[in-house]
Amino acid sequence: MTGATTRVVTKPGRDTRWNRLLYGFFRQIVSNSLRMWTRGTVEGKENLPDGAFVLAPIHRSYIDTPISSWVQMRRLRYLGKDTMWKYDWIGKLFTAMGAIPVHRGTIDREALRRCLDALASGQPVVLFPEGERKDGPEVHPLLDGAAFLAAKAKVPIVPVGIAGSDRAMPRGAKVVYPRKIHVIVGEPIMVETNGRSRASREQLNATTVHLRAEIQRLYDLAQTRIS
Repeated sequence: MTGATTRVVTKPGRDTRWNRLLYGFFRQIVSNSLRMWTRGTVEGKENLPDGAFVLAPIHRSYIDTPISSWVQMRRLRYLGKDTMWKYDWIGKLFTAMGAIPVHRGTIDREALRRCLDALASGQPVVLFPEGERKDGPEVHPLLDGAAFLAAKAKVPIVPVGIAGSDRAMPRGAKVVYPRKIHVIVGEPIMVETNGRSRASREQLNATTVHLRAEIQRLYDLAQTRIS
């Protein structure tokens, strides 16, 4: 049918030894080079729990994704637009790097399942709760995806403030400028269920409100480290 949208179908990425090695290789080149170039610093790593968790950073620049990998050596999983898997070999590379394809504009149950599978196997998942990249000093209203995913998997959410990424690579920039970046990892947040098997809508909303306030606090604090 002419004009129909073809959805890219991909296989879920497993945390294989090959994937971990490839992730470590590219992390060493891309993430560490970026950190040296921007004099990147991280505080609060001691707040990261063992096992699986949902990492929830503020999102002000395209480089926030590699910056997120500064917080931990382990392979992190990320959500990426499914169009990046259009070509098989590129898709395999993105999968090895920890990306999980998501079809934007719809409720992607397959992406949700893959995130839950990753968390169930002990892998941390990065989810930008503001959704797409935003601008300005105020944390925008959050989507409830981080709270929903954390509640479903029964894992904590770890809020993260990233200051300076919008100066290092602002909207429209083609290169990364050598501007100071500082990252602060906050304390884990658990979705309260009051003993129930699943969180209610009110509990998810309360967690999202708490998460937004904590990301704002960390972001404001991180800004003082680069001023």
